[in-house]
Amino acid sequence: MKTAIIQARMGSTRLPGKIMYEVCGESLLSLMIKRIKNAKKLDKIIIATTNNPNDDVIVNFCKSNKIDFFRGSEHDVLSRYYETAKKFQSNIIIRLTSDTPLLDPKTIDSVVEQYEKNNYDYVSNQFPFPRTYPDGTNVEVFSFNLLKEMYEKAKNPSDREHVTTFVSMQPKLFKIFRVDYPKDISKYRFNLDYDADYQLIKKVYEEFYSTNPHFTLEDIILWLEKNLNIFKLNADIKPYQNMIKSFNNDTEQNFKPHTKNYYFSNNE
Repeated sequence: MKTAIIQARMGSTRLPGKIMYEVCGESLLSLMIKRIKNAKKLDKIIIATTNNPNDDVIVNFCKSNKIDFFRGSEHDVLSRYYETAKKFQSNIIIRLTSDTPLLDPKTIDSVVEQYEKNNYDYVSNQFPFPRTYPDGTNVEVFSFNLLKEMYEKAKNPSDREHVTTFVSMQPKLFKIFRVDYPKDISKYRFNLDYDADYQLIKKVYEEFYSTNPHFTLEDIILWLEKNLNIFKLNADIKPYQNMIKSFNNDTEQNFKPHTKNYYFSNNE
């Protein structure tokens, strides 16, 4: 069973409660779920949230919308994924994050298709760098067996927090494949970390949702190319800052780094 597991919590340090911000009369989490339900390669969608009482609002959302959910560790996100997949007997995991409300279901299908057709351990549209997809369109696919291996072997705090870096940052040890967009559109940013991100995402939904609720990634790019003032709302935000901070914390705590630092060039 191909299962999308979406990590979600209210306790963002940079933009608390961001996934429940409203656009077009709905929460961003609700809008994202509606979008990914159109992916043809998904059999099940599960939200993996935390045991923190602040995340009761996410649980209530899941119950109201009849969405499966699991509650686990807030900070050991890798264990949360493992326990979620184990409970729901998922053999192929599609890892998504709830701060990507513009994710195109066609992107999901494209990444899953590459995983199904080939003998890779891990397929993503983000790693290894250099990527061509924008930040905020992230899709990762891997087996339950690989998830179990990560859960049992990953010791670095960054690997427990970012779930897949034990694999994605060690391409010499695992068979990894990156799915690319037909052209490089990595300069665009659709992740939800800051208010500037929210403003851009809000503008996109206000432009498309009422007349074209199934708008695609291509639709967004074509529109932003004609509306540079919208593109510039969050263009100066550097991607992966939280991940880089986690890697630096590993080093400070004397954990041995992977080959990951090689990927975070000045272009990222």
